[in-house]
Amino acid sequence: MTHIHETRTIDAPVEDVWAIIGEFDTGPTRMAPGFVVECRLEAPDTRLVTFANGMTARERLIELDAEARSVTYSVIGGSSTPTRDRATMRVLPTADGRTTFVWTRDVLPDALGVPMAQAMVHGSDLVKATMEALSESPVRPS
Repeated sequence: MTHIHETRTIDAPVEDVWAIIGEFDTGPTRMAPGFVVECRLEAPDTRLVTFANGMTARERLIELDAEARSVTYSVIGGSSTPTRDRATMRVLPTADGRTTFVWTRDVLPDALGVPMAQAMVHGSDLVKATMEALSESPVRPS
């Protein structure tokens, strides 16, 4: 099993970041516009995400924990279908008012690890840039 872990510090308050990350139905298009071109619910716990390159991912919501500010989901179909997949996005406040964005994934087969890791690096960079641009209360480190 491949374990992938990406972390970014975002110059925006955790509440602003969670307001988008925590939306299972609209979050992907709002957090990574241009990379994700469409996201639509197929059922209350299943969404179909379409990426700019034409690939799709059917994702099932496993857990949405507003108190912990985390969303856990798995890819269950689309352009590639892992035999096992579990991803979690979590946002944490920092002492200086910024946000730590953590995105982890465990995936099988291992052959999917490299392309998923590359997508998560790119996606994490886009989330950071988008959240900082959208934040109503940008936080700048002193």
